Amino acid sequence: MSFWEFANPKKFMDWTTPVVPWMAGLSAVFLAVGLIWGFFFTPDDFRQGSTVKIIYLHVPAAFIAINAWIMMLVASLIWLVRRHHVSALAAKAAAPVGVTMTVIGLATGAIWGQPMWGTYWAWDPRLTSFLILFLFYLGYMALWAAIEDPDTAADLTSVLCIVGSVFALLSRYAVLFWNQGLHQGASLSLDAEENISDVFWQPLVISMAGFVLLFIALVLLGTRTEIRLRRAKALSARAARA
Repeated sequence: MSFWEFANPKKFMDWTTPVVPWMAGLSAVFLAVGLIWGFFFTPDDFRQGSTVKIIYLHVPAAFIAINAWIMMLVASLIWLVRRHHVSALAAKAAAPVGVTMTVIGLATGAIWGQPMWGTYWAWDPRLTSFLILFLFYLGYMALWAAIEDPDTAADLTSVLCIVGSVFALLSRYAVLFWNQGLHQGASLSLDAEENISDVFWQPLVISMAGFVLLFIALVLLGTRTEIRLRRAKALSARAARA
């Protein structure tokens, strides 16, 4: 069976019907375990105190916000090259999830930044690129809403997604590009010396798994909704012509 067969709307609907509830259930379990463990059963940091526990929301949300855009980029490229409608609709469905995660990342970062930096906001390279990514999310969603023809909207939003991917990558790697930024380095790294302590690392990984599963469940659910809406519009247009 070819991978591209899943781009068929009917097959996509068939295979995602049992997958979505499982993804939602697993995400609920992982989020409950990770967040409860992290917020209630980990000690305060010797420098950051209890504010360190915001990483269980901030890090997973920022991770999803950046990688959601990258997923949208891949889906958009598939649309531009292969013209599979499911890929365009998947990118569209991912945008509201991505923008929500971006808001969570900005808000929790501000809450953490005030006691640590003495300010809720600083024009740090990583923070600035993350804010611009948020604006691209809003522009992407507004462009979908403003254009009536779905294929034209998919074309233009795909181009916007390609351009916005620069800021998604900058959000991820700005700390490496500009060492003078206030933002700390990665909380999780393949380099053991850069990782946070295991007492914080373990619940953080579980929380991140929960966020990833939640993202997958929401995108699949959103894509299914978009397919149904497109079918409904097609049936309405056909009935109007009859």
